[in-house]
Amino acid sequence: MFSGIVETLSPVLDIQSTKDQRVVAIRLPRRWRPAPGESISVNGVCSTVQRKTARAFSVVYMQETLRRSTLGTLRAGDHVNLERSLRLNSLIGGHLVQGHVDGVATISSVRPEGDARIYRFKLPAKLSRYVAEKGSIALDGVSLTVAGIGRGWFSVSLLAYTMEHTTLGRKGAGDRVNVEVDMLAKYLERLVGTRSAK
Repeated sequence: MFSGIVETLSPVLDIQSTKDQRVVAIRLPRRWRPAPGESISVNGVCSTVQRKTARAFSVVYMQETLRRSTLGTLRAGDHVNLERSLRLNSLIGGHLVQGHVDGVATISSVRPEGDARIYRFKLPAKLSRYVAEKGSIALDGVSLTVAGIGRGWFSVSLLAYTMEHTTLGRKGAGDRVNVEVDMLAKYLERLVGTRSAK
């Protein structure tokens, strides 16, 4: 479980791909000491540390993860958002994020608004029903508040701090991001649907 507050950016050092999986080596941030088996959010995807060296840690992604996320297009040199998993006594600065990406959204436009920027995204219809104005959403692992919604789109406002300290500030129109909608909406739909079916 994560909170969507990115701790640091780090570059991808190496990628080894086969027909079944991708092994991604990411530079180890200073003072991080992850053990094999530990969970780290990589661009919003809950990732299990497979191996650690003095310079890097490696994670493995199977086809299901690659189909649902942007991790299949990662290249060596790309930077990723990283967050370590929450402890039971952690402050939750964002919202509860599982790291179970629901799909991908595409940036349709970026416009300035004072010191902030308004990012507008196209979202698959199957995910749009889970997005509510002023609700929470995780984009590439960043906890954000939905600023506006419409048919097939939603927008968020990014502060200068967020743009500087996450990969979102490096993205523009046409770029894609991993999306995790608020888990409460999915559970509520499931519960209401189950009751309706009885």
